[in-house]
Amino acid sequence: MHLNPYGEYAVLLAASLANDWPADRAGIEARTREFGMTMEFREAPADHARSRQVIDDWLRVVDAADPGERAALLNAQMAAVAAYPRLTDHDGEGWHLHYRDDNQVLSAVLRAVIGVGTALHLVTRGMHRLGRCASEPCANVVVDVTRNGRQRYCSVRCANRAAVRRHRERAVP
Repeated sequence: MHLNPYGEYAVLLAASLANDWPADRAGIEARTREFGMTMEFREAPADHARSRQVIDDWLRVVDAADPGERAALLNAQMAAVAAYPRLTDHDGEGWHLHYRDDNQVLSAVLRAVIGVGTALHLVTRGMHRLGRCASEPCANVVVDVTRNGRQRYCSVRCANRAAVRRHRERAVP
């Protein structure tokens, strides 16, 4: 039984799309596969642009200044794609919940999955567990999935760059 099929992978998918936007719809769909989504997406005109809008709206949640603002933005995004939760066993993966209507276009599925996944991530791990990389000038999204809840950098490279910068600042008299 999957207790939270939308949690971590959905937020990591959103961050991946935000940090490295695919050039076309096929690239978005390939990325969803990399993160474990198995469904087929109904095609619609402007799928690529509408999916980009989903990510841009999600980035407003990432950049929200406080938990209340973050929650309000996320609630509005989830309300826009509200569907009753339903049990499903597609592809023989085992029974789990979907928080979206069936047979939706790519952007609608992304909005629902990313919205619910982000909400689950924030309420189970902490409202502070989503942000931007602390290594300037990097602006990548950081989804903190660490045990201690202190992830501040998007990669080891950015963490090392920040450590070197701090070391050099201390070394200069």
